[in-house]
Amino acid sequence: MAEPLPALVKNSLEVAWNYLDGLGEISDPQNTAEFLLRSIQSQILKGEKRTLMLSNRAIAAYQRRPQLVS
Repeated sequence: MAEPLPALVKNSLEVAWNYLDGLGEISDPQNTAEFLLRSIQSQILKGEKRTLMLSNRAIAAYQRRPQLVS
């Protein structure tokens, strides 16, 4: 049975967040959450339904994003 959509989003976001937080890569929690959520939503719209694939791809996209230098 497929995971309900709200649970899929929540679980994928939680996995990605916990991983990045464990690495100390979250400097702006609001922007990080929004970035990860957009990535996960985009993947779901393309048909991806596997929690770990969603979170792993969101993590990879987050780590590839351009860094703003202040």
